Amino acid sequence: WVFSYRVAGICVRDGKVLLQKPVNDTAYALPGGHVAFGETNEETLVREFKEELGADIRVGELKWVAENFFPWGDKPCHQICLYYMVEGQISADTHFMGIEERNVPLEFCWIPIDGLKDLEVYPVEARELLAKLDEGVQHFVYKE
Repeated sequence: WVFSYRVAGICVRDGKVLLQKPVNDTAYALPGGHVAFGETNEETLVREFKEELGADIRVGELKWVAENFFPWGDKPCHQICLYYMVEGQISADTHFMGIEERNVPLEFCWIPIDGLKDLEVYPVEARELLAKLDEGVQHFVYKE
């Protein structure tokens, strides 16, 4: 088994949400990363957005708590992911490039929320939960 503790940022602007994907992939996700030992969730998000996007952000409210179960290579993975509202100096370009710590090029995109139904997006619950951002913290379990 692999255990993963991740945090991600929900950044919504003008009816669009910021998503990322590796350049050679088709699946989008909310930007974020794995929490380092001794690091708070807020510190992780600030670090990840700075490293990957060159952006300074402010971390807001916790919105989603996810328990994810999926294959990680040839091992099963149990992931806890916490999703926070974020805002900051993030490029307004529809598509722009960033880089992950392992030098994996990432494509960042502002995607209209109503267009998510046509894309492969993780968490899959994002499609419905983005409409419920004012309804408090939402919890979900995803099993692949």
